[in-house]
Amino acid sequence: MRHACQTAIYYFPNYHSDARNALVHGPGWTEWELVRHATPRWPGHTLPHTPAWGYADEADPAEMARKLTAAANHGIDAFIFDWYWYNDGPYLQRCLDEGYLPAAESSRVKFALMWANHDWTDIHPQKLAEKPRVLYPGAVTRETFDAAMEHVIARYFSRTSYWRLEGRPYFSVYDLPRLIAGLGGIANTAAALRWFRERTRAAGHPDLHLNLVLWQRGILAGETSIPVDAAMLSELGFDSLTSYVWIHHVPLEPFPVMPYLTALRRMLEYSDAIQADFPGFPYFPNVSMGWDPSARTVQSDVYREIGYPFTGTLGDNTPENFQHALERMKSWLDRRPAAHRVLTINAWNEWTEGSYLEPDLRHGFRYLEAVRAVFGSR
Repeated sequence: MRHACQTAIYYFPNYHSDARNALVHGPGWTEWELVRHATPRWPGHTLPHTPAWGYADEADPAEMARKLTAAANHGIDAFIFDWYWYNDGPYLQRCLDEGYLPAAESSRVKFALMWANHDWTDIHPQKLAEKPRVLYPGAVTRETFDAAMEHVIARYFSRTSYWRLEGRPYFSVYDLPRLIAGLGGIANTAAALRWFRERTRAAGHPDLHLNLVLWQRGILAGETSIPVDAAMLSELGFDSLTSYVWIHHVPLEPFPVMPYLTALRRMLEYSDAIQADFPGFPYFPNVSMGWDPSARTVQSDVYREIGYPFTGTLGDNTPENFQHALERMKSWLDRRPAAHRVLTINAWNEWTEGSYLEPDLRHGFRYLEAVRAVFGSR
């Protein structure tokens, strides 16, 4: 039975071979290597996480079909793929292009893009004593922006499986400061986004739904927040706001483990506050399954709080507590207009950040079953 709320889950596509990764890490490398070799770093730390389906290749459409079947059967409406395009072109695109698009079950779970336009740094793994180097800067030129968005419109928006809100293709931007820096200021960024909207309409779509991932605390190396208000969002032409993960808004205290339900309470407070601060922009709240990026650190290093990926973690994020979080956010959404009842979830497969709904050998399908219990099957 479908519920009025739409559920969209973030998908991180670094579990297939990629030419860029091969240059840095060697042929065939994927982030499964970090998952395999993760170790406990303090008493009670439960690593490694072991996928129930094995260390599968997400660029295989048969493997993707299995994911989509499970997602649809457990209440997921859409995958929001982390999507990368730098000044020298795309990155990690094979998962979407060769895995999802030809997958037999792609009609059951829609897809959308979140442009993960942050700096890509070499943190696979990160050593305690070294500053991560930037491999691919997130700030792009207007020429790159135009080429990337033309690609999005032609290759993705044209698909019947592309996720739409009120008929408009949903496109999300992760790093607003990087976008503004690359395009040369707010006025230039507003002009570029207007052009993107106009090109979307010219391609036959009624309009574009432009979403901003809003955050107050940077996570990755080099991430900096900027003051954002309703006037700026209006000038830039955004239609809605959401979050990617709880720790963009909630300091993880105490170190190394913060209770999950404490973070939930603070996120509910944040959701109220952000909707009050931006009344003209619907906020799509977020539920994060967990947080633990320690797999992305050198396992022999002491685990100290020095910044990502050496951060605090979320503890006691059991399937029961995760379901409680879903129920609380559903109640929050039930007070919103029907068209604004969208929930984002982190994440389908952020295995190396400890936030995933894919089945593992410890909990099986229990996190997915929590989604189905609250939102029904699709």
